Amino acid sequence: MSNDLILSIKNGLANIKTGVDEDTRAVAGGGNGGGKRISIKGGVFRKLVGGKEVGAIEDRHMNVVIVRMAHDAARAFYSQGYQEGVKISPVCWSSNSKTPDIDVKNPPAKSCDSCPNSIKGSGQGGNSTACRLQWRAAVVLPNDPAGDVMQLVLPATSCFGKEDNGRWPFRAYVQMLANNNISAANVVTKMQFDTKSPVPKVVFSPVTAIPEEHFEVIQRQAKTSDAENAIKLTVYQQDEGKEDNGAFPAPAAPVAAKAPEEEEEAPEPAPVLREAKKAETPTAAPDARSVIDKWKKKKE
Repeated sequence: MSNDLILSIKNGLANIKTGVDEDTRAVAGGGNGGGKRISIKGGVFRKLVGGKEVGAIEDRHMNVVIVRMAHDAARAFYSQGYQEGVKISPVCWSSNSKTPDIDVKNPPAKSCDSCPNSIKGSGQGGNSTACRLQWRAAVVLPNDPAGDVMQLVLPATSCFGKEDNGRWPFRAYVQMLANNNISAANVVTKMQFDTKSPVPKVVFSPVTAIPEEHFEVIQRQAKTSDAENAIKLTVYQQDEGKEDNGAFPAPAAPVAAKAPEEEEEAPEPAPVLREAKKAETPTAAPDARSVIDKWKKKKE
């Protein structure tokens, strides 16, 4: 990404609200979407309505506008393995990845940081955790900002890490925008699959500022119930008969290998780990100038 692009985005926002909004600031520092969501299962962008696929994009990338974001990642722990299509309640879950939600009857620990299920190596494989982490956002399409508000659920591998050739994991991307005093909702964002990753992993990059005439539309969409629901963690609670609204896919009988949906939503460990706290905590994204300098050296 070049400094010219950041300047172009800022210039495009000159006549509308500038600065960093609450969502961008919260994710940088620190639902169900009306039944509509974008899934990355199988390394393909798919639109789901009521849990059923209604469309897919063959391209390895798509553009969106992020209208709302959960301020924290969420967690859920299942005691059994994954079986597609079978619902079962998680043992524990957390909307803020810090402490179990109040509805959890018998949490394995008082805090996520002290829980044995959030320790690196507690899940399948040496680098995974038994407690799965995700981040939620509400997005709209740039060419139809007044259209459907869709939920985007991102696994840990798509959320944390470092910039690579002008592409960022989700939180590092939002940090980069915040460092440049730009709100995520004011930018057309390109999502694309990292073809080097063995599991579906999405990285992000800025495209352009949203058109001035779309600003008020985006602001209204951010206040809708669809956007609010999209960023909320909902879980299937069997004893209460609640619906699973596309939160975490519900595991059931143990299986020997990962299922496709588990690859989407149960990848790498969370950055808040007792045994690897320093190594896993995401660092701030590089500023625009360092990225430009790096690109110049490559071109030379």
